[in-house]
Amino acid sequence: MECRKVISKADVAFCKDAILQFRPNLDPEGVVEQVFKMISDEGLEIFYIPDEQNARAAAFISFRRINMLRTGPIFYIDDLFTLPEWRGKGYAGALLDEVAKIAPGLGIRSIHLDSGYALHPAHKLYLNKGYFLACNHFAREIA
Repeated sequence: MECRKVISKADVAFCKDAILQFRPNLDPEGVVEQVFKMISDEGLEIFYIPDEQNARAAAFISFRRINMLRTGPIFYIDDLFTLPEWRGKGYAGALLDEVAKIAPGLGIRSIHLDSGYALHPAHKLYLNKGYFLACNHFAREIA
């Protein structure tokens, strides 16, 4: 199973179906430009695993480096998603492993993510990969 890094707009386009299924709030016409701008301007990184036909991404992970007073430099995982027809094949676990593999070489000592309360299969994966429940995340909408 090969994890590939997104480095071009063509790579983002290859991941577009998975990104839009996971984040349907995004504009389908502008998503490639939006995501590539986040990569080039904001330090977002994306890795993906192609489907067996190499026609599109079956799964992807996006993350960024954040330096916090509480933790020092961390990777924060924004997104981890596998298309429904490719679930159960270990893709999400492989992507988590890829991020963990590159972290030490960049001085990253911890990886963080948020997950919805009802996503029990995902929670099982995270716990099996050595993640733990560290805190509750609070958010406030600003009108």
